[in-house]
Amino acid sequence: MTNPLPTPEPAAADGTPKSAAPITEPGPAAVTTAAGGAAPDDGQVPAPRQAGEPKRPTLRSDLRASWPDGLVALVITAAIFVLLYLRIRNKTSSTVTVMPFMADAGGFWMYFLSQAFGWSALLWAWGTVILGLMLSGPRPGRLPLSGPRLERLHRTTSLNTIALIVAHALLFGAELVRHDTASWNSAVATAFVEAFVPGGYDSGTGRIAMPIGQAALYLAIPLGLLFYVRHRIGPRTWRVLHRCVIVVYVLSVWHTLLYGTNVWYDGWFRTSVWLLQLPIAALLLLRLMRPARRSEKLPAHPGATAGARTGWALRVGGRLAVVAVLAALIAVVASGSDGGRTTPPEDTSSTHNHD
Repeated sequence: MTNPLPTPEPAAADGTPKSAAPITEPGPAAVTTAAGGAAPDDGQVPAPRQAGEPKRPTLRSDLRASWPDGLVALVITAAIFVLLYLRIRNKTSSTVTVMPFMADAGGFWMYFLSQAFGWSALLWAWGTVILGLMLSGPRPGRLPLSGPRLERLHRTTSLNTIALIVAHALLFGAELVRHDTASWNSAVATAFVEAFVPGGYDSGTGRIAMPIGQAALYLAIPLGLLFYVRHRIGPRTWRVLHRCVIVVYVLSVWHTLLYGTNVWYDGWFRTSVWLLQLPIAALLLLRLMRPARRSEKLPAHPGATAGARTGWALRVGGRLAVVAVLAALIAVVASGSDGGRTTPPEDTSSTHNHD
C-alpha cells in the first residue's frame, strides 16, 4: 500500500568484514583492512588504523556516529513530505487518481508521512548499496573521503536505512489505527496484522506488494545487525549471510514499483526509479569481474573435480545474470516500457483500497 518497505567489504586487520550495511552488494564480500587497504588474504601489508579508529566497530559507536547522517535523512524526509502534501492538495499526484478519497491532504497526512519515510528509506538504501560496491570492489583513484571514513559512512547509512524502514512501517500501522472506528485494542490488533503479518493485508495489489515489503523489513534488520556479532559467528558465515542482503534492496524496489501510488502510472518518475538501478548493476558487474579477493577470481578453466566445475559454472552464471539485468534495465529506460499502468482503473477502490 505504501512506498518502499525498504524496503543491496571492507574488513578489520584480522580479516573479518567491516561493514554493517543491511543493504550492499550481492556478490562475495571483499576483504579490506580498517584503513581500506587489501587484507592479508591478498598478500599485502594492512595499513595502520587512523588515530581514534576503534579496533572493532561496535553498534554503540556506530549509533553515536550515525546522528549527522540521520539528521540529513530527516531533513530529506521532511522535504519529501512537503512535496507529497502539496501535490495531493493541488491534485497533481497520481495518488489522488489511484485513491480519490485521499484528496483530503489534511485527513491523511500520516499516510503521506509514511510515504515520505518510505522514499527516503529507498534513497538511503540506494546510497548504501553504492557505497558497499565501491568499498568491496575496484575503487576510483580519487575519493572525497578516506577509506575508513567511507566505511563508517557505509555502516551509518545502513543503520539509518533500517530506522527509516521501521518508521515507514510504524506510521503506516498508525494510520490504519487512526482511521479505524473499532475500539482501540481491536484497531491496534487489526493494524498490526495488516502492517506486519504477511498475508494480513488482503486488498487488491496489496496481497502481493505488502508481503514483499514486509519481507524486506524482516530481512534488513537481522542481516544488517549480524555485522556486530560476526566475531561470534565467524567471518566466513557472516560473508555468506551478507551476500543475501541484496535481496532486501531488490524487494524494496519491487515493492515500490508494484504498489507505490506515486509511481503507479507510466511517466518520468517511475522511469527514474528504473534509471537509478543502472549504476548499481554496473558496479555489481565490475565487482564480480574484478573481485578484491584472490579466491573469488574466475579461473581460466573449470577445473578437474566436479566441485570445481560446479563453482566455476555458478560464478560464470552469476556474471551472465548481471549482464542480462543490466541489458534489461537499459532496455526499460530506453523504451519507457517500465511496467506502469497507462490508464486509471474503472474502480480504483477495488484495485488499491487502503480502508
